[in-house]
Amino acid sequence: MSTNTNQQLTSVKVNAQLFDDFKVMCVRTKLSLQKLTDRAMFLYVTNEAFRQQINNTQNTYYTGSQS
Repeated sequence: MSTNTNQQLTSVKVNAQLFDDFKVMCVRTKLSLQKLTDRAMFLYVTNEAFRQQINNTQNTYYTGSQS
């Protein structure tokens, strides 16, 4: 197994229900948490509108999927 020196290993705690729903979406869309994280960080650094949307989002309470 090779290591990439351009990557930073980190860990975060996330809402369990939100993560479960995310995993289902990942299977459907073939998007990994790694890809999402890299893309979100890139947009946060390079896109003012995205950064403002993230900074202005206060309510992160998640109730799960709606049927």
